[in-house]
Amino acid sequence: MNVRRRSSAAALAAIAVIGAAAAPAAAADPSSSPSAPAAKSPGSSGLYGTADPQYDGVWRQSLALLAQDTAGVTPSPKAVDWLTGQQCANGAFAPFRADTAKPCDAKTMVDTNSTAAAVQALWALGGRGDVVESALTWLKSVQNKDGGWGYTPGGPSDANSTAVVIGALTATGSKPEQVAKDGKDPYDALLTFALPCAKDKGAGAFAFQPDKDGKLLANADATAAGVLGALGKGLVTEAGAKSGAATCTDAGKPTREQAAANGAAHLADALAEDGHLKSALGGSADQPDYGNTADAVVALAAQGGADKAAGPLAWLEKNAAKWAGESGPAAYAQLILAAHATGADPRDFGGTDLVAALNATGPSPQGGKVTDSAAASDADDAKEKDDKDDSGFGVWWFVGVCLVFGIGVGFLLSGRNKKRQP
Repeated sequence: MNVRRRSSAAALAAIAVIGAAAAPAAAADPSSSPSAPAAKSPGSSGLYGTADPQYDGVWRQSLALLAQDTAGVTPSPKAVDWLTGQQCANGAFAPFRADTAKPCDAKTMVDTNSTAAAVQALWALGGRGDVVESALTWLKSVQNKDGGWGYTPGGPSDANSTAVVIGALTATGSKPEQVAKDGKDPYDALLTFALPCAKDKGAGAFAFQPDKDGKLLANADATAAGVLGALGKGLVTEAGAKSGAATCTDAGKPTREQAAANGAAHLADALAEDGHLKSALGGSADQPDYGNTADAVVALAAQGGADKAAGPLAWLEKNAAKWAGESGPAAYAQLILAAHATGADPRDFGGTDLVAALNATGPSPQGGKVTDSAAASDADDAKEKDDKDDSGFGVWWFVGVCLVFGIGVGFLLSGRNKKRQP
């Protein structure tokens, strides 16, 4: 998930500096999307977090619900209803709809990432089969001819969007290899973004998309997404079977399993020096990338067992609490999902109760109220940070803006089969 955790104003300014490409024909101008004021208090509307949900409401809500479910918490019906209420009549989800009584139209910026994340969350919770089925039908209807998905319907496929849709398919019991367009399935598309094991810093990684010259450039966020997608995993996953150290191996076109191992080897190398990934934007100095590090932990554990993620997990336990408190519910959710994937205790994550802190950012879960004083303090702090985004979801908040303009990064996936689609 990622790197660019910043306010909407800062993200839009970054786009202007970078010099964005023209938006895909299927996407509306971000300025046309409705803007909503921050909630007056955590959970007052059913939404987690207090920051403007314009670009990440559905994403952070989905992650929050998934994280609560993995921690054995039954979310508030109010929170679940908020998410289901965001769905358009055609089954798609936009990042946020301020007026859900108004039907979606051509200007509603629906996207595959929000939709696939909502599918995973609602399927895991159960009881929303009609919403899930409608969303899956829409996702299949916007599949590209190469077998993959772009962020916006009709946009060129990218590794992150393809991976999160794979997660939605597998979470609901569907087999991605059977969801094909013109003879190409999602795995065919995903493997086109895998870099060969050349002796350079990009060996084994996944690219987000080819650049303007058609070259594949290594991207840590896309690599974490690509590993999980290649394994057929989603946002929620447990540690895979223990294996030796992942190595990058070229043998013609890689299998899905080898592409995942190659990607894991790349992530392990990138984490070896400092125990965390780094990010920089606009020429600024490198900064610790907490979100992508959490995603890397999940990917490494899924590919080769929890011990492969021990180093970056320990770094997160020591350093990530302040970041999560400043970033909001999706950040807490990412850390909970990393703990789940490695078998760590999310209620004692470097001394922080991530579950209580997440619960404090939204409506009280069923069967209990938030009593943890530190979590309540975190919620109070969050209310004072309405100028900050709830971007623990990593790059996805930024992606929601940037991909429309042809630049991007991002990640996601998974769930549990509580009911199979027909």
